[in-house]
Amino acid sequence: MKRIIHLSNILRDRGVPVSIRGTMDASEAYRIFKGRPELRDALFSVYVKDPRHAGAFMEAYEEIFGVPAKNESEESGEGEGLHHLRSSENFSGNSEAEMGIDELSQLKPEIEELTDPSMDVAAVMDRDMSTLNSFDPEIFELCRRLGIKIANRRSRRLRQSRRMKPDIRRSIRKNIKHGGTVLELIRSEPRERKSQHIFLSDVSGSCDWISNWFFCIIYAAQRTFYRSRFFDFDSRIVETTHLLDEDDLYDAFRNLRESRIRNLMIHGTSNMYTAFRDFIEGVTFTGKSYIVILSDCRDWAGPRRDGIPESVELVAEMSERARKVLILNPEPEKKWDVVDSCVSLYRDAGASVMEVRTLRQLAEVIEGL
Repeated sequence: MKRIIHLSNILRDRGVPVSIRGTMDASEAYRIFKGRPELRDALFSVYVKDPRHAGAFMEAYEEIFGVPAKNESEESGEGEGLHHLRSSENFSGNSEAEMGIDELSQLKPEIEELTDPSMDVAAVMDRDMSTLNSFDPEIFELCRRLGIKIANRRSRRLRQSRRMKPDIRRSIRKNIKHGGTVLELIRSEPRERKSQHIFLSDVSGSCDWISNWFFCIIYAAQRTFYRSRFFDFDSRIVETTHLLDEDDLYDAFRNLRESRIRNLMIHGTSNMYTAFRDFIEGVTFTGKSYIVILSDCRDWAGPRRDGIPESVELVAEMSERARKVLILNPEPEKKWDVVDSCVSLYRDAGASVMEVRTLRQLAEVIEGL
């Protein structure tokens, strides 16, 4: 078991993402294939999720278990087993119960910096999200880790808020019988906060890829939002909350794209009036609800009255009925209120607008919700 933990730590140091669950699966695979030539391929199928990490795995494997014997290389081939993942094998077993506390304590935290050491994380974090428009697995991994860090910080903040502070007034009254000596300390009860978060993501052509990264971060941080719901909208609105229940981010993202294709929401045009109208009529929210809208505030196809988009009235209604309406605008502030941008109109209607042009800005805003 110690060799598997050592292998996991070496792989993490070399940029391969390895979770605690992955280490448990690897320990079960080691128990099954120990001393057999299939061990390398079995561990490969557990650890390597990206072909680019194959070389790092092979080096780490040889460092821990030694160079494979000649007959093993001839039988399996140097790379034959690497492209041959045995997905039908189930290595999970009951290894979680078999691992002791001391062994678990040797595992490094799952949240490291970034998968690929050669990738400039700071540059990507501060890069305009409109330019992050490709299916780069490293960016997906970055968004996933951002979401996990957000969830950890929000959970820590929630735990601290629940710590009962001393109630000075009640403590003084309680200790009058002791002549003023504080022998019985009374603590205040934590306030129960049941705020609902509803996320609306503009998936029109101008916000298409930005909405993808928004979904990925919310997916990883969803557990810290009470009764959260997620919606896509362009000229109409479609709920995608059920996609957050997927076990894997890539599966959730693939299903999200399929949902948009199925609903003809790829490179569409914004009609915020019809989308917000359907939202108000079809979705129940209360005075404890936070409505978070990712949008560039450009109502391309919405109706106007005297030059003012009618969607402004709907934003005002949402602001009046909900606890807060927060609009995350991926455009730089210098482009706000230019041409058809209606940022000031939405602000006057009661919404707060914040710039989220980069992943760093987006993550900071979500963490503060």
